[in-house]
This record gives sequence, C-alpha cells and structure tokens, in this order.
Amino acid sequence: MHVILLSGGSGKRLWPLSNDVRSKQFLQVFRNDLGEPESMLQRVYRQLKSVEPQASVVIATSKAQVSAIHHQLGDDVEISIEPCRRDTFPAIALSAMYLKEKCGVTDDEVVVVCPVDPYVNEDYFACVKDLAKLAESDSANLCLMGIAPTYPSEKYGYILPEKNAAVSKVKMFKEKPDERTAREYIEQGGLWNGGVFAFRLGYLLKKAHALISFTDYQDLYDKYETLDKISFDYAVSEKETEISMLRFAGEWKDVGSWNTMAEAMSSDRFGDVTIDETSKNVTAINELGMPLLTMGLQDAIIVAAPDGILVADKGQSSYMKPYVEKMEGPVRYMEKSWGSFTILDVGKESLTVKVILTPGHSMNYHSHDRRDEAWTIVSGSGETIIDGLSQKVGPGDVITIQAGCRHTIIAESELELIEVQIGSEISVKDKHKYEMPKAR
Repeated sequence: MHVILLSGGSGKRLWPLSNDVRSKQFLQVFRNDLGEPESMLQRVYRQLKSVEPQASVVIATSKAQVSAIHHQLGDDVEISIEPCRRDTFPAIALSAMYLKEKCGVTDDEVVVVCPVDPYVNEDYFACVKDLAKLAESDSANLCLMGIAPTYPSEKYGYILPEKNAAVSKVKMFKEKPDERTAREYIEQGGLWNGGVFAFRLGYLLKKAHALISFTDYQDLYDKYETLDKISFDYAVSEKETEISMLRFAGEWKDVGSWNTMAEAMSSDRFGDVTIDETSKNVTAINELGMPLLTMGLQDAIIVAAPDGILVADKGQSSYMKPYVEKMEGPVRYMEKSWGSFTILDVGKESLTVKVILTPGHSMNYHSHDRRDEAWTIVSGSGETIIDGLSQKVGPGDVITIQAGCRHTIIAESELELIEVQIGSEISVKDKHKYEMPKAR
C-alpha cells in the first residue's frame, strides 16, 4: 500500500504552542504505549505502520516543516516538498509524480491520500487498508472514506451515498452546511468527508496532466508556485462520476482548536503544572522553565510556551485566530532535523538562544557577515569545527566565533548549549552555508 500523508497548516487556533513552522501535528501532547511524549504526526505514522508495516509513505509538506518531520520521524522518511502552499490538488499531484519518479510506483498501483492530523485509533488505518483494497477491486475511478457523523457539524463537507451500506456509490457531495442543513444531510444518510481518497496512480496523473501543463516531476516542481490554488475535492472528486465510498464508524476527531485538543490529550497537564482541587475541567501545558499553578478555575485552557501565554475559556479558545494573526515577533521555538532551538531573550543588539542537538547530528557548516557568536556548553559532549579546526567540547566550555568564521558543532551525546548572538543587524538571512570539512 502506498500512502500520501498531507501535512500542512500553521495552527493559529493552537497558539502559542503552534506557529508557522510548528503546526498542530508536531505538538507532543499525547503519549505512546511507553508513556513517552508523542505528536500527532508520530502517532499517525506509528499507527499506520502497525496496521500495515510494509506501507510506503510519502509526506507532502512545505519547506518550513521538513526539519520538524525529520526531527520527529528520522532521516529515512520520504518527503515531497512543496515550494509554496497551493492547496490539496497541486500537493497531491506533486506527490504522485514523486511516487512515480522517485519511488518507482507504477500507474496501476493504488495510492491512498490521508491528512496527517486527525485523532484516530488503529481501526481507522484498518479502514484505510480496506479502502486501498476496494480501489484495487472496484470499477470506480475514485474511492473515498465516509465518516459516520457524531453530531451535525458545520465544519465538514458531507458525502451523500446512494444507499446505507458499508460500501456504496456516491450520489453527491455537499459543501459545509449550517447546523439545520447538516441535520437534514445526516437524516439522508450523509457522512463527513474526511479527506481520505484512494485511486490508481495513473488515474491521478491523467487528471493532473489535464489541468496542469508539465512534463515530469522536476518541471512540475519548478512551476509549482504558478499553479492555481485548488482543492482535490473541487478539481477531482466533485467532477468524477464513478466514485465508491467506504463507511468508517470508528473514533475520528479533528483536533483543530484547544477545546477539541484537550478532549483528545492523554493528560490534563504537561510540564511543571499543579492544578488545585478547586479547579474543574482545566487543561494546562507548560513549556517554560518555571512552575505553573492554577487555582479555582473552571473550563479553562492555560498554555505557557516560548511564543506566548494563553489563558482562555475552553469554548472561547476556538475564536482566537483573528487575535493571533495580529501578533508580531519572531518564532521563538523551532524543531530542526538536528534538534531544536528556543529564543530566550531578544535585546537591541543581541539574541540569546538555547540550542539542543540530538546525538550524531550537527548544525550546518556556516558563517555570518554581521554578527559575532559565543557558545557556552551546558551539558553533553561534542566537537566544534571553526574554520576547519576541530576541538572536543563539554560542559562549561565557551567558544567564541567572530563574524566571517565558518563554524559548526557536532553532538556526540545529546548536547545543550546557550548561544549569544551579538551585532547591530541580526537576521536569519545573514547566513552562508558550506560543505562540511574534514576535521583536522
């Protein structure tokens, strides 16, 4: 089974834990079977592999999320990188060409497309596997998963099947309705459209060539930012006459706000949090290095993170997006393929950052034109390379780097350092990357 996992979005409704780089699927607010912190991305990938260990998975995502994906899933995962955001149809078309040219998938093989961020259990992926089998055996060009609704939602589109059965032909699609209309759809046997599709690769590529003029993967990639923004539903599903639908009646949650995220989380608290006995229905997440205490609160969400602090009624938290969009400032926490960094302080001519590198990883070998840096090793061991010269480092060591010097650090064990950048013009654009030298 070949699977495209769609990973996008900026998670404005899950501020301050999420930002333009750290979307909701990267938030480690769940726990795996060993009790370890786990993100939605890690959970979905683990569940998929547990149901179908041989599944080949490609993650479709933007450039900004690549490092976070590698950080959470490792370096071996296949990623189809979107140069910019162009909605689901261009993303799926580019990923389909990636499967064909980079992974050797043939036109007759079945591909399943799933979003990466629903809260589900293993039975969902068992249904995904059944959907792939249906696409192999059914005469329909396109097969969809229809999710049995648990309430008359206004947030989802609806699929109206021809009959009330496990497998049915699709009669029609309906856009997101108001509550009264949603009730009518449900009475007619309507199901939520969860954005899960299965098709033969050749079918999708034929559709892509009909709508986009391109020759191969590289040509499509190069002209990607000129493509129209168009959803898969509008470009393909709503125009296809031969569609079958497979019903799914298990647990499925779209955790797009703190209210719904709190319902799915494995605990009501993460980090150094104390919730007193007079607090009711309170969820608190603390990523800051200081205690957080709540007293006498009801139906509240408290989130303390490097990007800000949220204190909100759970129901009201769904409406935060317009306020978050007005906030300005740098992203203060980011996961990278080599580890993570947290901005601790922003001065007039300085920036202080905590950097954590995972064992065996390193920063890029790079230089800056307009700033000096000083690294203080807090814990762990590693090796610095400054203008080609290597040096072993450990706790307490201080390394100074002048503007123009090429530098990197390689972690032998998990390594934490404090980096102080000093200069009158500190910018992420002030960076030159080089090939890693052989230490001497």
